[in-house]
Amino acid sequence: MKKRAPMDLGNGVFLIDGFDMGFEGRTGAYVLLGDRITLVETGPSPSVPKVLAGLDDLNVPSEKVEFIILTHIHLDHAGGVGLLLKECPNAKVIVHEKGKRHLADPSRLIEGAKAVYGQDFEELFDPILAVPEDKLYTKADGDTLTISKKRQLTFYDTPGHAKHHLGIHDSWSNGIFTGDTAGIRYHQTTDYGLTFYLPTTSPNQFDPDAMLQCIRRFRDMKPSCLYFGHFGKTEYPDQTFDQIMIWIPIFVKEAEEALKRDEGPRGIQQRLYKHVASYLDEKGVPRDHEIYDLLNLDFEVCSMGLSDYMKKKSRA
Repeated sequence: MKKRAPMDLGNGVFLIDGFDMGFEGRTGAYVLLGDRITLVETGPSPSVPKVLAGLDDLNVPSEKVEFIILTHIHLDHAGGVGLLLKECPNAKVIVHEKGKRHLADPSRLIEGAKAVYGQDFEELFDPILAVPEDKLYTKADGDTLTISKKRQLTFYDTPGHAKHHLGIHDSWSNGIFTGDTAGIRYHQTTDYGLTFYLPTTSPNQFDPDAMLQCIRRFRDMKPSCLYFGHFGKTEYPDQTFDQIMIWIPIFVKEAEEALKRDEGPRGIQQRLYKHVASYLDEKGVPRDHEIYDLLNLDFEVCSMGLSDYMKKKSRA
C-alpha cells in the first residue's frame, strides 16, 4: 500500500494523503487534533485504509474520532464516509443539508459517478456505503462547532462548484477549508518554482457567478491560509483568489466558443488544455511534466461540467 506520514500543517492540523486515483498529493483527509478529534473529508473508499493508517501514525484510535465533516458529497471527497464509519463507530457525520439524503441513500451519487467515470468507477470509488440516518447532522450558513478551547469551526454555504457545498473557517489557524469552491492547488510543479490554481467545474452544478461570489466572500474574511480538497495548504490566499478569478471567465469563454463551433465537451477539454499549456510554457514547465497527467483527467471532468452549464444557460 502506498503510504506517507501525515503532514503537520501547524495549529493542530494534519493532512493524510489518500493517494486518490493512485496520485500522490491529489486528495486527502484533514485531521484536527484537540478535545474532539475531527476529520475534514474522507476521500473515496480506496483511500480509507490510508486514512486509518494515518490516524494510527498520529496515535489517534479511530473510535476517538468524534466528527467527520464533508465539504460536499462528491465521491472523491466523501465517497469513503460509509466505509470509514465502520472503523469510527462514535463519529457523527456533518454535511450540507442538501447533501444529507444522498449519503443516506447514495444511489444517485453512484449513478452520477458512473455516468462520468464509466468503466473506471469501481476501481476509483467502490464500495459506496450508505450512512445511517442517526449518524447524519447538517450545518447551515453561520452555524458553528466548538471542538477545543482553541478551535471553533464556522460553516458557510458556498455554492459554485456544488449546491451542497460547505466552506469551513477555523478560528485557531484563521484558515478556511475550501473544498473545491476555491479551485485546485497544483503543487506538482514546485520543481519549476511554481504552484498554481485552477477552478474545478465538474458536473452538474457548476455556477461561475456563485463561485466568484463565494471567492469574494472568502477574501473578505481575510484568512491567513487555505486548506484545499486538492491538495494541501497555502499561506498566500490572495494569490489563490486572484488566479481563480482570472481563470473562471476564461474557462467559461472557452466553453462558449467550443459549443458555438459544435465541438462538444471534447472541444472544451482541448481548449482548456491549450490555454493552460500555454501558461505553463511561459513558466518553463515542459510538456512531458507529470502535471499533464493530472490536467488531462481534470479537464475531461471540467469540460463535462462546463458543457452542462452552457446547456442549462441556453435553456434559461
